[in-house]
Amino acid sequence: MNLAIRQQQTLELVKERGYISIDELAQHFSVTPQTVRRDINQLADDGLLRRYHGGAAIDSNSSVSNTDYSMRIGHNFEEKQRIASAIADAVPDHASIFINIGTTTEAIAHALMQHQGLKVITNNLNVANILSKKEDFEILIASGKVRPDGGVIGQATSDFFKQFKVDYALIGISGIDEDGTLLDFDFQEVSVSQEIIAGARHVFLAADHSKFGRHAMMRLGSLTDIECLFTNEKPTDVFLQKIKEADVTLVIA
Repeated sequence: MNLAIRQQQTLELVKERGYISIDELAQHFSVTPQTVRRDINQLADDGLLRRYHGGAAIDSNSSVSNTDYSMRIGHNFEEKQRIASAIADAVPDHASIFINIGTTTEAIAHALMQHQGLKVITNNLNVANILSKKEDFEILIASGKVRPDGGVIGQATSDFFKQFKVDYALIGISGIDEDGTLLDFDFQEVSVSQEIIAGARHVFLAADHSKFGRHAMMRLGSLTDIECLFTNEKPTDVFLQKIKEADVTLVIA
């Protein structure tokens, strides 16, 4: 296939899905992963898409704004399901849980539906809607400003979470910097997530491979703030070293 045609089709696939992995592109075009990486590098250098660990995505304004919710919900869908299943397996029945905003945490909510007697406190309307269908669950939803993606944020939201001390915080993140900093885009969302972390005995972070090295402007915390990191691929040596230094348990789903 002509190089220009393949690169144009690569762009179309990335725009359609929001994110696509190198392996998927290699299989689609019947070429090697190295060929796909060269294509992605050239397209990224031209400013047409963004490189991520293991794949590529549409340019989402770098660290300034997040990808639209409609694209995020389908981004790495199968990977998120595997991560969600692994986290659900680590959470016992009859536990108290914080769950924050994110499409990965919504996948976790689906995976928790086989549990018994959970008490869930969340600022994610989508999570509340999923889990409220289980009659033996108790769901508390935080008050505050509602975003189009179903997230609830603001000072009232932060104050709400300060009232509780729960067993587990199940959190998602927009990016993890190479120095171990946890990053996100919305300062109000970050403030809420910081209270969620502070109010939990155990903090589980769900982050698919595309979050490693992804930039966002707001500092949420550090790998040292979490107990266990769930992802779908082995991170690079740089991140593995930071995970080890932070004494974080790594689970690869």
